[in-house]
Amino acid sequence: MPQIMIIDDSPTDTHILQKILERNGYQTVTAQNGDEGIEVAKRERPALILMDVVMPGLNGFQATRELTSNPETSTIPVIIVTRKDQKVDRVWGMRQGARDYLTKPVNEGALMSLINDALSA
Repeated sequence: MPQIMIIDDSPTDTHILQKILERNGYQTVTAQNGDEGIEVAKRERPALILMDVVMPGLNGFQATRELTSNPETSTIPVIIVTRKDQKVDRVWGMRQGARDYLTKPVNEGALMSLINDALSA
């Protein structure tokens, strides 16, 4: 199964996402902030990235912009998964290159649907 990367500074949220992905047959790799996430993405080449927004250092919007504009990582779809649920946040996230935007707490069915759509595109 493809490897999915989780970039999130919350150990609890990371654990929840890992459990959902593993239950659905995916391998996972994690990073705790945007800077680390970009490095790990370049090295691991995951099939897809789940990106939190509010993190120390490089935030999820900045990391998404960097990943989607870098030729090394631009083919990896990014789905933003965050507690920021304002329309302006969603619009800004999509403008940074995100494939989709999902708010926490995550609904497993909705998450898997977005992942399946992104991986089959």
